[in-house]
Amino acid sequence: MSAVRNLQKIQQKNRSMICLGLDLDPKKMPSEFTNSAKGLFDFAHRIIDATADLVCCYKPNMAFYESLGPDGLSLLKVIRDRIPEEIPVIMDGKRGDIGNTAQYYAESMFDRYRADWVTLSPYMGYDSLRPFLEYKEKGVFVLCLTSNSGSRDFQLLDVGGKPLYMAVAEKVLYWNKDQNCGLVVGATHPDQLREIRDAAGDMPLLIPGVGAQGGSLEEAALHGSDNFKKPAVINVSRSVLYASNDKDFALRARQELEKLNAQVAQLRAKALQDSQPTPRPVAHESVVGSAPEPTEAESSPDSYPPQNNG
Repeated sequence: MSAVRNLQKIQQKNRSMICLGLDLDPKKMPSEFTNSAKGLFDFAHRIIDATADLVCCYKPNMAFYESLGPDGLSLLKVIRDRIPEEIPVIMDGKRGDIGNTAQYYAESMFDRYRADWVTLSPYMGYDSLRPFLEYKEKGVFVLCLTSNSGSRDFQLLDVGGKPLYMAVAEKVLYWNKDQNCGLVVGATHPDQLREIRDAAGDMPLLIPGVGAQGGSLEEAALHGSDNFKKPAVINVSRSVLYASNDKDFALRARQELEKLNAQVAQLRAKALQDSQPTPRPVAHESVVGSAPEPTEAESSPDSYPPQNNG
């Protein structure tokens, strides 16, 4: 099964477009979990066990693990193994280097750490991405317009009459021969998010920046999915992972995800209602035949219509 189809499948099952970032910061978690790699694992696995039915994927940012040295990399592997197999894992390392080096990065991410998706930088061009794209059943999210304030330094520059981020979106769409590409677009740029969604075809968008960075969940969900017609993943991390610094941290994380999913469900229901045609008045009392029953996808406000066969 392709990476995109697998992502859509779990979104439908869990009724969620939320990705939870597993960015383990000892300064923000209860102190009893901060003194060893085992403590960090205990924290992470309690979070995973409490939230696995409420998310569409998990996203460990590799910097949090690499900073701990060999113990951190071992921790990353055991956390990956703790995540249920049906839930996609995005390894967030933002890799991008020349072809030979990229090949080893790809092997590391996909083979050693068993990533389903990775994040990549497009700055060095196609040959730096090709080793990842050759894993056709895996997926890549390519940085397009990021959520940080420094994104304007380069990503908004004019390139031949269009902003650089649009040139990236169009190029990645061209590279998407095997339907295994997506784009990273920050929720802190809602107008550009809508523009990129229009240019991205059916590629999924990974949308960080909701929560602690100030992006709007409503705008991310609606603009990023074209009113729930195309695939999108909204990433949250600190606002959920560290909703509590006490013993109830896993429960509070679950409650925060339940709130986010409920908000998205309301937005989806309204988008579905608004998309329905206005009923025309019946011209005669006697009507031959009857209207067909609506399909499940048409009648259920919780359905996830975005599908592709990639």
